[in-house]
Amino acid sequence: MSDFFSAERPPKRVLIIKLRHHGDVLLTSPVFTVLKKNWPDVEVDALVYDDTQAMLTSHPHIDQVHTIGRNWRKQGWFAQLRLYRALVNTLKARHYDVLINLTEHWHGARLARRLKPRVSVGFKPDKRSGLARRRWVKSFTTLYPAIQDNSRHMVEVNLDALRRIGIHPQHEEDKHTLFVPGDTAEASIAEKLAGFGLASKSYILVHPTSRWMFKAWDIKKLAATIDNLASRGLPIILSAAPSKEETAYMDELRASLRQPVFDLSGQLNLKELGALMKHARIYFGVDSMPMHLASAVGTPTVAIFGPTGAIKWAPWGVNYRVITAGFTCQPCGKAGCGDGGVSDCITAITPQQVLSAIDTLLLEYPA
Repeated sequence: MSDFFSAERPPKRVLIIKLRHHGDVLLTSPVFTVLKKNWPDVEVDALVYDDTQAMLTSHPHIDQVHTIGRNWRKQGWFAQLRLYRALVNTLKARHYDVLINLTEHWHGARLARRLKPRVSVGFKPDKRSGLARRRWVKSFTTLYPAIQDNSRHMVEVNLDALRRIGIHPQHEEDKHTLFVPGDTAEASIAEKLAGFGLASKSYILVHPTSRWMFKAWDIKKLAATIDNLASRGLPIILSAAPSKEETAYMDELRASLRQPVFDLSGQLNLKELGALMKHARIYFGVDSMPMHLASAVGTPTVAIFGPTGAIKWAPWGVNYRVITAGFTCQPCGKAGCGDGGVSDCITAITPQQVLSAIDTLLLEYPA
């Protein structure tokens, strides 16, 4: 038991809050595993945005997933207040002993004050000042140093919140990310693979897009890479989200290809995408949520990195190859060079670099 709790009065319930995007939520999955492995009798809940809950549902070490609507504000103040009050009442009924807030969002600080757990953990603010800083600090009983630069992987930064209250990973595998597609998604993907005439672990999955399209690679170079692989008889499956920007990119990619491929772009939900990745021989894509999803289902990964940090956001817990151009300005954190939407450090990457990385993993993971 942690020094923060006595054996006579152990914690019964823990709430972990991560109000960010899909990939950020997925990278919290080891926190639940480590907590449960250290405190097996404790119930562990999550609070995330409603559109990201699929990243954690069916996680074997999560008891309940609570949600906040990302678009509650659009419903007006009275509706937002009603929804928020209902959420607070639901959380109060759980009587949490510990609250761990893993983001800078003020919802976590407000809930720490409203729920009054015995221990509440938030990160040390480095950007807030004055009254805002004092209010943030007073919201929590304990603060941990949430490292903001590219020196430490985000999984480890999340786990630092546990380390701060005396909870440490017991085994290296406990720190692996985890995504559970579920039986329905597995059955759906099995049917689609059978329709393609493909077996599990026989294909390369290429997911070349991101919600941040300044991370996407040059289409002509991507098409040349895919054509090279497909010409060798390697089955290729394409996937992408159904957004307007990603659909336009995939339309142009398909028009540029000279070899036949299989295409599930815009046709899968998150659980199905995870199942498709789980059965891939190798995953290739860019720094994005799907890359983290591939890691979470244990698939060897090749990923292109540009403006974002390859240490902080690299694939985790799997065999992987990260490809960068090696520019001295990386990582800059900009939406393309000069925030112009095009990243020269990505454009400079060659098909030969990508093929070399993929071929290395193909040798290590024969079909």
